[in-house]
Amino acid sequence: MIFKFYFQIKHKTRENINISEIKSYHLGERMAIIPPALSPVSKTIDSIIPDRYLISLQETLVRAGMYVKASDLLSLIILGGIILGIVVFFLFSIIGINPLIGGIIGFILPAAGIFIWLFFMMERRIDSIEQGTPDFLRQISSLLRSGVGIETAMEDVSKHGRGPLTDELKRAVIEIKIGSTFEESLLSMSERLKSKNLDRTFRMILEGRRVGGSLSDVIETVAEDLRAVLALKRERKANVMMSVMFLIIAAIVAAPFALGMIMSYSSFIGKLGNPNPLFEASVTAASGYIIIHSIIAGLLIGIVLYGSARKGVKYAILLAPAAYAIFYVIQVIGPSFLGF
Repeated sequence: MIFKFYFQIKHKTRENINISEIKSYHLGERMAIIPPALSPVSKTIDSIIPDRYLISLQETLVRAGMYVKASDLLSLIILGGIILGIVVFFLFSIIGINPLIGGIIGFILPAAGIFIWLFFMMERRIDSIEQGTPDFLRQISSLLRSGVGIETAMEDVSKHGRGPLTDELKRAVIEIKIGSTFEESLLSMSERLKSKNLDRTFRMILEGRRVGGSLSDVIETVAEDLRAVLALKRERKANVMMSVMFLIIAAIVAAPFALGMIMSYSSFIGKLGNPNPLFEASVTAASGYIIIHSIIAGLLIGIVLYGSARKGVKYAILLAPAAYAIFYVIQVIGPSFLGF
């Protein structure tokens, strides 16, 4: 079984649940299919890796909006790693660099690229869901005023619409149909998305339902509150863009250029007959500093823009290789730029 709630369907389905209806909601119908030649590899991975790890990876893939079986993705990563590892191995042999290092780098790159891409897609998907939640809540509130129950209202809304929020609603509806309560399904959605705004919103709705009163009014108030919070986030983002630009320039322009020129000058002095015995160590130290500096700058951007260092990881992932690339290029072209 692929998704956690698919296990729930297997063990908790009641007789009055239409299984074909559940399958029609199931996101797995849109899952990509790997080439038949890789099926034995995928099945081997399924049998070797414990279910809890495959389920955890599958949840991550669903959270990123990537509907592919976890073992199939691992098969593609292994195949890509082997092919790229062989290519980089021979490439490093040709240019005179330790080919074993090249083989290891080539084998790791596909996995690193996939998981970095997954991280970006998760962040993008969560942002999309946050933006669509106020409208979703307004629709639920309108249906409740017309006399529809909360579970039925959620199901009706999930049948009309597209996008990641609709997918999450469909999953919540399935969980309710197989025995979960409305509260459990809503908290489960909040846990999957790992969004503080959505977690706060859903808990406010559940608290309003628990204490009684007009649930439609509570949901509409929560929707307006969330809309105001998202508007404040956009306003704060616009107000701090100058600080963000300063951090970006410092990370990928100022520090790499300055240290690259220093390394170029040190190399020139060495060619004149005054070699510095610490030159190689200084290049390594400068490279490490550039990478660490750019990572810290990326985390600071996340704190400035969103108030969360976790949100800055995606910027750190982009800034670190860009900063090192500029540092390396400056070292190469620096001597000719200075005329020596």
